[in-house]
This record gives sequence, C-alpha cells and structure tokens, in this order.
Amino acid sequence: MRIVVADKFPEQYIDKLQSLNVTVDYNPKLSADNLVEAVRDATVVIVRSTVVNKECINNSNELSLIIRAGAGVNNIDLDAASAKGIYVANCPGKNSIAVAELAMGLILAIDRRIPDNVIDFRNGKWAKALYSKADGLFGKKLGVIGVGKIGLELIKRAQSFGIEVYAWSRSLTPNYAEQVGVQFCKSIGDLVELSDIVSVHLALKPETKGIISRDIINRMKPGTIFINTARAEVVDEDALIEAAGAGKIKAGIDVFNNEPEQKEGAFSSKLQNVKNIYVTHHIGASTEQAQNAVAAEAVEIVREYVQEGRVRNWVNRCKATEAEWQLIVRHFDKPGVLANVLAVLKQGDINAEELENVIFDGKVAACCTIQLDDRPTDEMLEQIRSRSDEVISATLINLNNV
Repeated sequence: MRIVVADKFPEQYIDKLQSLNVTVDYNPKLSADNLVEAVRDATVVIVRSTVVNKECINNSNELSLIIRAGAGVNNIDLDAASAKGIYVANCPGKNSIAVAELAMGLILAIDRRIPDNVIDFRNGKWAKALYSKADGLFGKKLGVIGVGKIGLELIKRAQSFGIEVYAWSRSLTPNYAEQVGVQFCKSIGDLVELSDIVSVHLALKPETKGIISRDIINRMKPGTIFINTARAEVVDEDALIEAAGAGKIKAGIDVFNNEPEQKEGAFSSKLQNVKNIYVTHHIGASTEQAQNAVAAEAVEIVREYVQEGRVRNWVNRCKATEAEWQLIVRHFDKPGVLANVLAVLKQGDINAEELENVIFDGKVAACCTIQLDDRPTDEMLEQIRSRSDEVISATLINLNNV
C-alpha cells in the first residue's frame, strides 16, 4: 500500500506511518496540478491545504481514502470522491485551541495596533502618542458566531480577559448558552448590533456561504473589531473591504478569497493595501501542538484502515438513505444464507441501500438488517421464509410509519 503525504507533516509521524508496513511518499510541496500524477497509484493521500480535485480523483487507479489533516474538507471534491467510492476522513477538533489562540491574538493585535507599532519602529518612526489610544478589552462585548469546539475555546479565553460574551449558532439553545456562561442571541443580526467584537467560527456549508452578508456588516457598530479564522466564503469580502476602508470597522482575518495555493512565493491580493485590515497567512491551525495532534489522528485513521478496514471520521458517508422499507432477517450463521436472500430481492429489482449483519453469542444464529428502496411482494417474503433450514424469521417494516 502506498500513501502520499502532500503537505507539511511532522517527521515523527511520517515514521509512525512507515511503521505500519506501508510505502510513504512525503512531498510537502505538491500542488493540485502535480498531485494528479503523484497519487495515480496511491491508496491513501493525506493533505492539509492542497486541493484534491475531480481530475486527481478520477485519474487515480488505487485511491480509496483521502484524509484531511484538519477539520474542514472544502479543498476536497467530495462529490467526485463519493462517486468513485473513495472514503474522505478528517481530524476534527484537534486544532481548536490553536485557532482560538490566533483569534484572541488578532483581537489584541487590532486593539493595540501591534503590527503597526512594529512596522513604524522598524522604519525608525516613533509614534507613542498615536499608539497610546487603545480602548482596551476589559468589559467589551464579544459576539461569537458558531459555538463549536473552536468557538467554545475562544469563549473561555475571552472570559478570562473580562469580556462579556454573546453567542449565536443554529444549534445553540438558551439553556446551553447559560451553561457556558454566554448571552444567547436569536440571530446574527441581533448579535452584531450588541457586540464590540465579532468572531466567526462556522464551517463552510451551503447554508453558511455568505452568511456574514453586506447587511450584517452594515449592522455592525462603528469601531467593531471583526475576526474571521473560519472560511473566507462565509463573508462578503467586498463589503468587508468597503467597511474597513471607510474606517467603520477593523478586521483581522486568517482566510481570504483567492488565497495562494503554493506554500511560499510572491502573490498579490486586493486586501494588501486596505487600511484597518490585518491578514495572517492562514496559520490558525499551525502550531506545533495542533499539528502534532492532527498528525496523530491522521496516523490513527490510516492504522485503523490498514489493520481493521474501518474509517474513523468518515465524512462522505450518506447521512440517511431514501429507503422506505427495512427487512430484518434472523438466520442461521452459515455460508450462502444472505446470498439467497439477496437473490430473491434481485428478482424484484429491489436494491439493498444499507445492510448490517451481526452475530449472536455462540455463533449459531445471526441477524441481518437490510434497508430497501422498494417493498418486497408477499410472495418474495414467503420465498425467503420458506428456507427454514437457513431463515429463522423475516420481518418487514415500513420506515415511513416509524
């Protein structure tokens, strides 16, 4: 088995991958273009920011598992992977503290204008009077949009600074907000109108794309500090640039549109000359602590796949089938029983959407649950039940009535 690691990965975890008796090709400078050839005969590919596109997936011969060494999987073509039966897995929650630390660092940097202090000092300009006008964070109101693991870590850090926290997410309830010590907001609009600082921690999904819209940005209070360490696409970037350029808000962002794919080199961005915006190099998860935690999880995903045939953190598994019927067959545990059951279903052109077979203690009997896309006829059910030397019982359930 050949594994391609296409982004920076701690050396000690490369060694742990090699200890699994697999061939490891470690090339952290691969891009989407040359990844196509690199993974042509690979079984597993591990990436961080490198794009795994449709061409790469469709031109692979052996690829069966793509691992995102991080949480988000927006750099992987999930539809193409699913169409070829390729597992996609991720490493959620392992970099939450690192991202929260950067968000807090950006808040501090903006309030005290730390980058501007440093630039002026290096240029031989002394401006103590200018930089002595920070507001300070104690008593400010922080609005956290998205209360997952990263959002919760930021909340802890903000509270230790004496900041009052407001929060919104689609799943947040007033009771849970009270448990974590934050004020519940019914909408993002309500949150930004109350907050002095707004920090976004949402995964990129169809329903979150552009959720920080021009209207939401316009509703922010003058002087608001806006932080985005999540995904560029959740924010209307043009509206953000206009608001920051006009001096209405200040922003600290770790992600932006048309971010360079290459690991290093010259680039240009419309954000470069916008005042009141600080941009970091998409480094939210890039601490040694976080990368070690993510790498350890990625290695464990590979180990389970190689040694046990299971995929931890399987992202592109169908959440729910369209099956309307479920057949439960208790049967004797011997060869050919399930093949005979499926042969009967095939006669009616009925597809098994999902199937699970479990064994009873003693290994004499088993139970198979099969989700079906159509109802077997009474004659088909009788044909299955009539095999008394194989089948103990066959029960059909209408899932629409469950």
